[in-house]
Amino acid sequence: MRLKITDALISDLPQIVELLLADAKQRHATNPVLWAIADDAEAQIEKSVRSALEDEKQPFRQKWLTAVADGQLFGLAHTMLVPVPPIYAGKLGNPGLLLDDCCIAENAPDGTADALIAAAETDLRNAGAKVLLASSAFGDDWQSKYTQHNYEPLTLYLAKTGFDDAAPSNSIRAADEPDLSQIVARSAKNRAILSDLNPFWEPHPEADIRFGNLMKRSLTLADRDMIVSGVSDRLDGYAIVQPATHMHFPTAHDIRKVGIIDDYFHVDYADPLNVSDNGIGAKTLLLHAEAAFKQRGFNATLIVCPAAWLSKIAVLENTGYQNATLWMIKR
Repeated sequence: MRLKITDALISDLPQIVELLLADAKQRHATNPVLWAIADDAEAQIEKSVRSALEDEKQPFRQKWLTAVADGQLFGLAHTMLVPVPPIYAGKLGNPGLLLDDCCIAENAPDGTADALIAAAETDLRNAGAKVLLASSAFGDDWQSKYTQHNYEPLTLYLAKTGFDDAAPSNSIRAADEPDLSQIVARSAKNRAILSDLNPFWEPHPEADIRFGNLMKRSLTLADRDMIVSGVSDRLDGYAIVQPATHMHFPTAHDIRKVGIIDDYFHVDYADPLNVSDNGIGAKTLLLHAEAAFKQRGFNATLIVCPAAWLSKIAVLENTGYQNATLWMIKR
């Protein structure tokens, strides 16, 4: 059986939908709340892939690759050029990403995943990517495969389903405009730590201005909560609570009750190796962020954390978070 890696075609859609739905069901089995499957999952998959194959105007460059032998589709790779967030320098341009809906059939020939990864890397390099990233469920076969292809953990996405109650705290409140300068100052500390952990996160020279503008706009958005800890002229931390997007969830999943926290910082884990004060303040802030999710009817969340930030990971695990997915970077 000779395996061929090629660009996906519209005629492949029925087999693509079948394989992606099977992949979603495997993910669902590991955590049915976090990875809920949409009632119209097949239609959503078909719509998303068809758009990627047919629409000339895309918000970002993406491609689907197929692994085919004897007319049967045995695997898929989904690649993307990821726009660099405006607070980062992005000196090497937009990274190339293998998304976590790369998958293979149970009866795929040996070497199918390896062939897809190699073809996807070539595709991304040809598209101009100088940095390669890969996303997968934590601990699954794809993480092992990426490790074999010289990827290493960059960012963890830790998950929690069901939220603990948050005890009232005089130090926790909703942010308002006078807090913005302190939020930006704490973000600058956060960005400096990120850059020290990995140069991938080198800040943009205008990061403070750009982040401040984003936070000012966020105060006006009804879909999120901005929570701060401490007094106005000396905040200990902040957390931005917002809905998840399909950037971190394959299309088959229903994410209407899932949130994400990307911007979360507290002085308790300002030392990336050691937690201060047992992380009490950081945990209290996080529990109040969860309360905001709960009030909005959410029942699960992902929180973003660099793989090398050990003290932050300790706070999250102590609050009930577990590794769900991760992004890896090519050495």
